[in-house]
Amino acid sequence: MCEKSADRNQDRTTSLLTIPNILCFIRLIGSPALLVIAWQQDQMLFLWTFLGLFLTDWFDGKLAILLNQKSVYGAVLDSFADVSLYASAILGLGWLKWETFQQEVLWITLGVSSYFLTCTVGLIKYGRIPSYHTRAAKICWMLAGLAIVSLLMNWPIWLSRLVIIGIIYTNLEAVAMTIVLPEWTNDLRTLAAAIRMKRKMDAENKTEFHAD
Repeated sequence: MCEKSADRNQDRTTSLLTIPNILCFIRLIGSPALLVIAWQQDQMLFLWTFLGLFLTDWFDGKLAILLNQKSVYGAVLDSFADVSLYASAILGLGWLKWETFQQEVLWITLGVSSYFLTCTVGLIKYGRIPSYHTRAAKICWMLAGLAIVSLLMNWPIWLSRLVIIGIIYTNLEAVAMTIVLPEWTNDLRTLAAAIRMKRKMDAENKTEFHAD
């Protein structure tokens, strides 16, 4: 199993200091600044800081492909940076938009709980947090940014609720992928891709068993 995992990562650099990873570090370290800004009740600075950090999430993936700087650490680092950004943003929103936050606390709790379910299942099975970067996750992370902007700008509340439904679906897909895959794997686009990988692993294991 370990050899197969190594084969899938052979085209990735082991360097931590790549441009995409630096962008992830900026997002990871810079996200707590949102809490300070929210505490100061500066809504516009909060909005622009969030958007700046949010754009690093878009650019790091594009640059990793464009510059051929995919790294073995990139997917995990990106996941931690995303969690830092959205956790800080949600807590900041609690300070800035407390009344709205109270009204939507059930929806927000459902979305956050679905993410923690994904992490829990991954930790139980692999001892690691999953980092699939599915197609649905990429779309939902972008929409989550839009939802945060919509709450800050007092846009219709149904938009943020629709996004949370998408986030719940995305996290449930990740749970299903963890159940299917026998070993920790990153950068898989869909549950269907996970199923295909599982079948391929089973076929390889069967071949190795008969060869022995």
